[in-house]
Amino acid sequence: MKKLIIIIFIMSSISFAQFRFGDAKGLFMSVGVGPRFPIFNMSNSQNVGSGFNVTFSYTDNEFLPLFFYTSVGYHHFPGRQDLYKKTDYSSFSSNVISVLPGVRYYFKPIFEQVIILMPIIDIGAEYSLFEKWHQFKIGSNKKNFVEEQNKFGLHVGVGASMFLLDFITYYNYLPNNQFISVDLKVNIPIFVKI
Repeated sequence: MKKLIIIIFIMSSISFAQFRFGDAKGLFMSVGVGPRFPIFNMSNSQNVGSGFNVTFSYTDNEFLPLFFYTSVGYHHFPGRQDLYKKTDYSSFSSNVISVLPGVRYYFKPIFEQVIILMPIIDIGAEYSLFEKWHQFKIGSNKKNFVEEQNKFGLHVGVGASMFLLDFITYYNYLPNNQFISVDLKVNIPIFVKI
C-alpha cells in the first residue's frame, strides 16, 4: 500500500508540476463508472468486468483546450466459465488498481444547440497492480494462491463531452492484460478562476 501511495504522489507531481500557469485556471474532479472488456490473451481467462475511477484534472488559459489529469481506478474481472470447464480452476478473478496520468484534448464543439457536444481524445501512461485469485477444484492436488503483478503500459481514449458529462472509450495496453474500458464520467468543478 505504501508503494501505491508513493506512485500516486509521483505521478500526480509529474502530471501537474513544472508548468507556467496563466490567469484563468480550473481544477476539476470526475467520477467514472462502466464495463471492462478483456481482449486478446486476457479474454481467454477473464470475463467482462466492471470498474470505476476518480480523476483530478487541471487546465488554465496557457494550455486550453488541453487538460492534464491523474486518475485512480479499480477494476474487477471474473473468470470465464470455459476456463472452469477445461482446467482445474474452480474460481479465478482479477482485482486491479490503476494509476493513470495523462492529457485530454477537447476539440471544437460539433453541436451547440441546447447542449454543447465536443469530441475528445485522451492519452497517457498507466500503472496497474493486479491481484489474481487462483482457486482450484477439490481433488486437483493444487494449492490456492493469490498472485500480485505490477504492470506498466498506456491508455488511449476517444469520446464525447458535454463538459459536465463525458462518455469515453479507452484502449488499455498492459503486457498480457489488454482491455477496453467504457466510462461515463461526471465532472465536478472544484476551483475555477476566470
